[in-house]
Amino acid sequence: MSLINVSNLTFAYDGSYDNVFEDVNFQIDTEWKLGFTGRNGRGKTTFLNLLLGKYDYRGTISAKVTFDYFPFYVENKAQNTIDVISDIVPDYLHWELMRELNMLKVSDDVLYRPFDSLSNGEQTKVLLAALFLKENSFLLIDEPTNHLDMNARKLVGKYLSGKSGFILVSHDRAFLDQCVDHILSINKTDIEIQKGNFSEWWENKKRQDHYELAENEKLKGDIKRLSEAAKRTNNWSHEVEKTKNGTRNSGSKVDKGYVGHKAAKMMKRSKSIEQRQHNAIEETSKLLKNIETSESLKIAQLAYHKKQLVELEHVSITYGEKKVCEDLSFTIEQGDRIALAGKNGSGKSSIIKLICGEDIGYTGTFRRGSQLQISYVSQDTSHLQGNLTDYARNNGIDESLFKAILRKLDFSRVQFEKDISAYSGGQKKKVLIAKSLSEQAHLHVWDEPLNFIDVISRIQIEELLLEYQPTLLFVEHDSEFCKHIATQVVEL
Repeated sequence: MSLINVSNLTFAYDGSYDNVFEDVNFQIDTEWKLGFTGRNGRGKTTFLNLLLGKYDYRGTISAKVTFDYFPFYVENKAQNTIDVISDIVPDYLHWELMRELNMLKVSDDVLYRPFDSLSNGEQTKVLLAALFLKENSFLLIDEPTNHLDMNARKLVGKYLSGKSGFILVSHDRAFLDQCVDHILSINKTDIEIQKGNFSEWWENKKRQDHYELAENEKLKGDIKRLSEAAKRTNNWSHEVEKTKNGTRNSGSKVDKGYVGHKAAKMMKRSKSIEQRQHNAIEETSKLLKNIETSESLKIAQLAYHKKQLVELEHVSITYGEKKVCEDLSFTIEQGDRIALAGKNGSGKSSIIKLICGEDIGYTGTFRRGSQLQISYVSQDTSHLQGNLTDYARNNGIDESLFKAILRKLDFSRVQFEKDISAYSGGQKKKVLIAKSLSEQAHLHVWDEPLNFIDVISRIQIEELLLEYQPTLLFVEHDSEFCKHIATQVVEL
């Protein structure tokens, strides 16, 4: 066991006035299985890059371990997989590699195939196996679940649960619960570490937030009451002081010593009340700093003139000689929230393309309602570039509504001035979702919408869908999201 000590860490990107981290202090045990969470753009990947020594910073990061980062950059994807592994871990032992691949249910024949011929899931598993061949390293694992189907996520989660000595960035709640024993969270004003899995951390956070909100309301009431009391006491003190120069109602002479003593006593009481008021204000300033604002979103879906929007009867889709899905039948009716489920390569994206109107060869019966307006969110964000104003105009959506949704999804106003291509992966996905929520549509079709998106935003989107109940067809491998949202699951 050794420790990674972070002391007074302060970092800002060149040309930026805002610090990503400011005077951050914490300690990590290198035996921990550490889940790393926080809203998009808070600096999770930046912190991993600081550990890797990629940027200059103020403060200290001291560690007696080396750091290795996942996913590895593969320069030549055309070479055989076994050569890719040799480039990453030159001195690996073959039996150890086979042990790791066996745990990940990867057959050894992939080693002698070109790396770029492997599916995304196979590539992820191979690179994870290579990562855990490295000895005496603390491993930095950045979002391994993207492009993994639900079964593969469970398998990789089980694999990681048997390992230790890593930081895992993931927004999949069930996946984190399966394989971590501590949570490192980037909050609005600090970084904290807590023992336990994600669900335990989330429950503790909700309790703390609830306590702070209640305490804040109580203190605000105290401040108002003390302020009024201080004002009254002050007024009484001044009135008593005035009587020193006057006479009593009976005409007898005023005892100035007595009156002065009484005024001084009241003034002292006033000062005491003011101090208590000041202390209450101080206490409120310590609260609410890390409460995440997650305002509710809205969706105004168009009503369709028929109950049934889409129907597939015994549909099969073939690419060349490969049949990607066969004999599929289901209907989409207004109010349905249908999850398309199945392994990677089972034809989920092909079905979505067919429904969205792409020219895909199929057999069977496919009917789509006339003049059906569909809003589509794709997996791919690589095409996003330019500023948000131009993006809204080019896509024919209301700019004010579009930006208001992004604000609710935790975009700062500074983000509005940046080029979209400079956004984090999660922020780019939020742009696509905000666009979809701004569009006039009868049916929303979302293909893996939550890749890279932080947990709090996922919960916001869940609450939106449960409140407004739009008609939705989606592919998503986050099991918690599917459990909460789907009214029907179509298994491919």
